[in-house]
Order: sequence, then structure tokens, then C-alpha cells
Amino acid sequence: MSQGSNFVDYVKICCRSGKGGAGSAHLHRDILTSMGGPDGGDGGRGGHIIVKGSIHIWTLLHLKYRKHIIAEDGGAGGSSHKFGKQGKDEILEVPLGTIARDAETGEVLFEITKDGETKILTAGGRGGLGNAHFKSATQQTPRFAQPGEQGQEVWNILELKVLADVGLVGFPNAGKSTLLSVVSAAKPEIADYPFTTIVPNLGIVSYRGGKSFVMADIPGIIEGASKGKGLGYRFLRHIERNSVLLFMVPADTSRSIKEEYAILKRELESYNPELMQKPHVLAITKSDMLDEELMAEMKQDLPKIPSIFISSVAEKNILELKDMLWKAIEG
Repeated sequence: MSQGSNFVDYVKICCRSGKGGAGSAHLHRDILTSMGGPDGGDGGRGGHIIVKGSIHIWTLLHLKYRKHIIAEDGGAGGSSHKFGKQGKDEILEVPLGTIARDAETGEVLFEITKDGETKILTAGGRGGLGNAHFKSATQQTPRFAQPGEQGQEVWNILELKVLADVGLVGFPNAGKSTLLSVVSAAKPEIADYPFTTIVPNLGIVSYRGGKSFVMADIPGIIEGASKGKGLGYRFLRHIERNSVLLFMVPADTSRSIKEEYAILKRELESYNPELMQKPHVLAITKSDMLDEELMAEMKQDLPKIPSIFISSVAEKNILELKDMLWKAIEG
């Protein structure tokens, strides 16, 4: 399966929760009693549709072709105060960072951020009350019971925002995938042409003392991405969930490094100004071709943020970069 086809970060599903079971209108009878009091039990609750977070899932692919999610109806109540069977819940496992929305209004219902966390996406109908509930001084033998509540049928959207400690930000071909492949076990597609990365790649980066952090290679930004140009804001939304943003600018850029950083920053800011509150780190990539004199000269004109010259291929300053990122994450 290709890289593009197995990462799905958006699904629209029709959720139908179970109908509640009807309450029973049974009147007690036994060998001695031909017409006793009410003993009808309550109906069972209809099945919920529940969303559950899982650290073992990275994509919404398994839900892509399940357009209709249907939970089981509740069972009817019985005699002798027997409760109806509860409808079976439908549990949808999703990656951490999944947001649920109402498809019609766009309203955010909740988000899942912890492993094992569960939220009800569509509640099942309540079971009807049996006739035993309606007995009173004036009505000793009620011959009626409540019907079960109808289930709900709604369209929902599940949308994934990748959760990572470090998000890589840069124009296409800035060396983001190469860095990820060097510092982690991730195997992103790498080639020397723009837009190799068309989906986010995640890698776990090992650090000193057995520590680790998660790095996400977000598809390259192009000018105008915040207005939906190119791959557009569909990928920018993943950056919202990162703790630290690592801006990557190649040493051989046709613009100045400061200028390229300013453009990247402007795209993020016009998409979501809150991204400017996150720590920013700058890596000048492909710097194995630079000598000390040229680097010293370039340093004079760098933006005033923590920055470092690196080469993923030559593994130059990679450990120092990890130190900078760890400090920013901890900070």
C-alpha cells in the first residue's frame, strides 16, 4: 500500500444509535392469581456509538469505507420486572488527536487525546419504563408502558490532527523527510523533488538517557497554503498540535534564510496566530557544503531564534539539534 493511500486524516460517517426497548405492560399471573398487579420490566437502552482513543492507530483508514455505523437496538422488558437486554455499543477506535464534529453545523463535539479515553459520539435511545412504574393508589393495574426512545441518526466528521512534540516546517524539498529518516526509525519516501511528502510522517526520536520524543514531518508549505493553495490548510492543521516548531531552510535557498523563515512564519500566522506562541527553532539544512567562514558570515543575518547548521546526510550537528529541541520541549 502506498504512503498516500494508507494515511487518512478525515472521514465522514453516518452514525445510527440503537432504539431503546419497549417497557412491558405485563400483569402478574400465577397458579393462585389470575389478575395480579403490574410486573412489567423496563426496556433496555439502545446501543451507543462510542469513540475510543488508541496509541496503536495512526490513521482513520479503517473507517474510510465504513460509511454507516449502526448500533444494536435495546430489548423489550419482560414479566416479573425483567429488564430488556441492552443494545450492543459500537466502539470506533481512533488515533490520539482525533476531533469529532457535527457534519451539519461544523461544531466540535470533543477531541480524543489519551489512550483508552472514550466519548459517546451518538447516544442510544433510553429504554421505556414498564407498567410497574405507573402503579398508584388510584390506578392499581396500569395496562400501559412506555415505548423505547428512538435512536439518533446523524452525520459526523472525524478529523485527525497529528499529536507530536516537534513539527517540521519548511518549503518542499527542504530536507525534512531526510532528517526524520536519520533521527528515527521512520521510513518516509525521499526523493530530490518537491512534494515527495504528501501525508504527515511520524517518527520516534531517541534521546539521551533513554528519553524520546515524537517528530512529525508535515507536507511542505508553499506560499498561499493558508488560503488553501496547493495542498493547503488541510496539512497546516496538523501543525496546530505540535509543541515545538522546527523551521527548516536549505543552505542553498535562492532567497535569504531570514526571508524564507519570514514567509513560512507568515503562512502559519495567517492560518492560526496562536502558532506564533509555540517555541520556534531554525535548522539550516544541507550545510555540509558550507565552510566555517561562510557559516560565520551567514550567522550575522539569521533571525533571532535558536538556530543551528545541520546536514542529515553527513550527520552533522544532529545530536546538537536534538539537544536544542529537547530544551525547547521541556521549556
